[in-house]
Amino acid sequence: MMLIEIKIPQMGEGIIEATIIKWHVKVGDKVKADDVLCDIATDKVDSEITSPEDGTVKEILFEEGSVVGVGKTILKLESLKTVGEEVVYTTASGNPEFNTFATLHPKDLSATVEEKTEYTRMQLSPLVKQILLQHKISNDELQNIKGSGIDGRITKEDVLQYIENRSTFKKEEIKITNIEPEKEQIYTITNEDTVIEMDRVRKLIAEHMIRSKQTSAHVTSFVEADVSRIVLWREKNKENFKNKFNINLTFLPVFIQVLSKTLLKYPMLNSTIDGNRIILKKNINIGIATALPNDNLIVPVLKNVDQLSLIGIIKGIHDLVTRARENKLLPNEITGGTFSVTNLGTFGTLAGTPIINQPQVAILGIGTIRKVPSVIETNEGDVIAIRSKVILSLSFDHRIIDGMMAGKFLKDYSNAIQNITIDEL
Repeated sequence: MMLIEIKIPQMGEGIIEATIIKWHVKVGDKVKADDVLCDIATDKVDSEITSPEDGTVKEILFEEGSVVGVGKTILKLESLKTVGEEVVYTTASGNPEFNTFATLHPKDLSATVEEKTEYTRMQLSPLVKQILLQHKISNDELQNIKGSGIDGRITKEDVLQYIENRSTFKKEEIKITNIEPEKEQIYTITNEDTVIEMDRVRKLIAEHMIRSKQTSAHVTSFVEADVSRIVLWREKNKENFKNKFNINLTFLPVFIQVLSKTLLKYPMLNSTIDGNRIILKKNINIGIATALPNDNLIVPVLKNVDQLSLIGIIKGIHDLVTRARENKLLPNEITGGTFSVTNLGTFGTLAGTPIINQPQVAILGIGTIRKVPSVIETNEGDVIAIRSKVILSLSFDHRIIDGMMAGKFLKDYSNAIQNITIDEL
């Protein structure tokens, strides 16, 4: 017989302890590999600790509710394996081609699970083994799969992700079944392709976008606005503004100031939905979609915009965007938004259909400002002149905002932008 110590694993930078939430076993219980022993929680993540192999629970060292440091032993497991015995883990089918091997030596008796990296990675659930066998992943190829579970354990998601991105050896045809079961779409990944794993932030953005499309009935309306007055004002003031405040003067703060005033007239666009209730938000907190250096996206929130002067808005946006790109935002600076703005024109985009930032009900897209020939009405007749124009797009939740309300909002907003005076700026 052999005694294995189960310890609190390292679960991330800065995590030094965990709380034992619940024991799923008691002394004397027989357990199998991958059986859950207990649930633990930290201030960042909740996790399960599973058994590395078959055995009997010999001793439980801490009660539920105990706070235990990383690396501390919490349970002792009596294994059926003997010291020096070759351990063979067999797939569900028993096919020896996919067996995995590990040898336990005396030095391993007091080792933590994470110290036996190779041994731990070979702990595969029956479901994982079945998937490996189905897709003919050999033992050698298994070493290419990076485990995301505790102590590097390979999970079902790890295997499925590897299969999808598989490009080792010969090209592999991967069949992904569509919603309609009778149709299949075949994706081919070859050695010439580059496979990029999503980072954590990109995964969160993807999940947030999908959830928004599944939640809100998205509709987008467009309007073109003449912003020649704003362009002339910026050209006149940008140099002095830079010298005085050391901030580059952009068009966005003007758009946001006018937006806050227009939202006061259309409170339904500054609301959220709670079941069958509509909650009109008192404060106007505008989220500003900001591109980060790593090409990810974050939406810092400028609070109580309707109470700020234009100078206050300019300084507020500059501060939030600067710290966002330096990863220095506080948690409360990316929450509490009631309406969002995305500046599509930064990279020359004419217009777009932005996705609503849940739980909000609308988002404004601002396209690129460009000079175009335009018909101008005068007392002497119509003339053609060069004007600076922009396309504004409003994506809104059709569950509570219909086309008439969205149209009126865009009309009033664009009129306010076009007719803005120097005194207002």
